[in-house]
Amino acid sequence: MTTTILSSKGQIIIPSRIRQAHRWQPGQKFEAIDTEEGILLKPVSPFPPTELKDVSGCLQYHGPAKTIEEMNEAIARAAGELLHDRG
Repeated sequence: MTTTILSSKGQIIIPSRIRQAHRWQPGQKFEAIDTEEGILLKPVSPFPPTELKDVSGCLQYHGPAKTIEEMNEAIARAAGELLHDRG
């Protein structure tokens, strides 16, 4: 268990291994939620929530429609390339 201390200004330092694991950078905003078990700090996204219908106009594809099978194959191929690049 990792512990931290509340400063005289009411600030708490989040340990570096936790910040690194979540990729939190200085300036990250959090929502503070009071729960029965304590305070929950929930990161606030810098972008408003969106749905596919809100952004699909930016997808520039011109050509015949792809089948689900073709899309699944492309996703699997790209995922394999990502894993290969990380390996």
